[in-house]
Amino acid sequence: MAGEVFQHAFLNRDRLVHIVDPDPLSCEALSVLFRLEGFQTSFSVDTLGFFVALERRRPDVVILSLAIGGDAGLAVLRRLKTMRTGMPVFMTAVAADIGRAVEAMKAGAADVFAKPIDNDQLLAAVFEALREDVHVGPIQGGRRQIEVRGFEHLTPREREVLQLITNGQSNKEAGRELGISPRTIEVHRARVMEKLGARNTAELMRIVLMG
Repeated sequence: MAGEVFQHAFLNRDRLVHIVDPDPLSCEALSVLFRLEGFQTSFSVDTLGFFVALERRRPDVVILSLAIGGDAGLAVLRRLKTMRTGMPVFMTAVAADIGRAVEAMKAGAADVFAKPIDNDQLLAAVFEALREDVHVGPIQGGRRQIEVRGFEHLTPREREVLQLITNGQSNKEAGRELGISPRTIEVHRARVMEKLGARNTAELMRIVLMG
């Protein structure tokens, strides 16, 4: 168990979780939760502060309250999704937000957690979302190599191609959907594989789907 905790802390030490919630106490409580797991944290109590912080550094995970200014939480979620950053966004909600929680899931939220939040469930969901960025290599020289392969190095087009490949679409099908030639899809696919360290499509799928 102690080894698992250390490994989590090691893998998370360069990862930033940004919490957006109008309640400073909620921000602080979640910050403590993630700092104990080795993450760096920051928080904002309004959307303006969040986007200012986003300009300084893109977080790896966003915990976003639906209670932040009417429909502002949903608006922030949709804006983040149009930016195609690839960062998972988890929403927090109170009972009155259930209708908007459904909207949030449809808009691309990784998950929605009702307050009071089950910390263990939230942490498990965040670890699962980040797992695809972690590749544990074979043992070499008595040590197992761990590589953190974030998707931040992929261009927006490469992310689109990766998503279509993951969905099982052929070069021709992906090209038709994106309005580009199958040959261009192949070029993007090759660059994605190079950036993620995959030697073939099967390995690429393992990296994306299994971590």
